[in-house]
Amino acid sequence: MRQHKVAAGGLGPLASTLVPLGLALSLAAMSLLVMLPAARHLRSFQDGERASGTLHTSGSCMLGQCKVEFETAGRTVVAELPVGSGGGKNSAGTQMIVRYHADKPQVAAGEDDVGGGGAALLFLVLSVVARVFVVRQRRVRPVPGRTPQDG
Repeated sequence: MRQHKVAAGGLGPLASTLVPLGLALSLAAMSLLVMLPAARHLRSFQDGERASGTLHTSGSCMLGQCKVEFETAGRTVVAELPVGSGGGKNSAGTQMIVRYHADKPQVAAGEDDVGGGGAALLFLVLSVVARVFVVRQRRVRPVPGRTPQDG
């Protein structure tokens, strides 16, 4: 059985690979716990009423701080864009198509966002793939002070 010499206070090769990977997977799981309900909420607007609106308040729409103004049933409504909306890319006054539920027009979603947050899911997958790539590169890189014969 081979034994690896570990510097004082350092982690062994297996632990130095598993600890960051475990941390990355834990963060990915927590992200999913937040993103999946938000994506489900955005998808719920797919069958909603369609209206032309104006971005009323811009800000961090990913955090739910944007509002849009539109007309419905002869009245003007200022509705909140839900967490995960992409309206923050635009400034206040920008025209946009929104979808809303007829029984609750106080919350609307940009028509481009009702697909369910596919971009967020892609970002999450790419983050995990990048982390795995970094871990593999770390395993290939030679360790200072060791020769290939040391194993």
